[in-house]
Amino acid sequence: MTPSDGYLLDNRQREAGERFDAFATLFDPTTFRHIEALGIEPGWRCWEVGAGGTVVSWLAEKAGPAGRVVATDIDTSRLAPAGRPPVEIRVHDVGAQEPPGEGFDLVHARLVLVHVPDRDRALRSMIQALRPGGWLLIEDADPALQPLTCPDESGPEQRLANRLRQGFRGLLAERGADLAYGRRLPRLLREAGLHEVEADGFFPMTSPACTALEAATVRQIRGRLIDAGLATAEEIEQHLANVEAGGMDLTTAPMISAWGRKA
Repeated sequence: MTPSDGYLLDNRQREAGERFDAFATLFDPTTFRHIEALGIEPGWRCWEVGAGGTVVSWLAEKAGPAGRVVATDIDTSRLAPAGRPPVEIRVHDVGAQEPPGEGFDLVHARLVLVHVPDRDRALRSMIQALRPGGWLLIEDADPALQPLTCPDESGPEQRLANRLRQGFRGLLAERGADLAYGRRLPRLLREAGLHEVEADGFFPMTSPACTALEAATVRQIRGRLIDAGLATAEEIEQHLANVEAGGMDLTTAPMISAWGRKA
């Protein structure tokens, strides 16, 4: 495989919308539960990093007209151009630019930092943007903790699925993704000086959203897998047919949620 730069999963591709929908179904309940437990209320100032899903609109409802939600991403094409009060949308690279403000009550990123080349700088920037007593919530995958599509590898269909997932992980790692980042989050938050650090993990398995996510992801990286010699076009078509048949228990990588408070 030849190393290449750039994010593997282009948010402008049609399959990206399907992936975001699946992520929302799988992970929104966990995300919303954590943010509510942190005490969000009207008037809060929130920074949503890597905004591309449903979290922005939910934060806007919680913060209300008196609050502020800054939604940033390197590609904001999946967000409404003007947003709506109290939402402000900015093109921003969290790993390379200064934070888009300060005094935030909450800074949140989901499935973002694992892909950011300068994760350390990004984390410092997010903490810098918090007010004293503000909360940081980072939720990221740990594909190395559970690397399989089908943990119950009971037949050729499951073995093919797991081989394609291994290829996908290799492509991610080539582009600088840290496949073991999620498990380090609690320690990194403590070392950054945050207080009241806690964490938990969520591991979805066997649901329509897992199936939709797998199909959309494989379609999106089909060409990359073939070009890298990781799979043939026939194998990918066979896998997609196996997924559509519904006979496999498909999973995602565990999502680790870690949160802490600025002193």
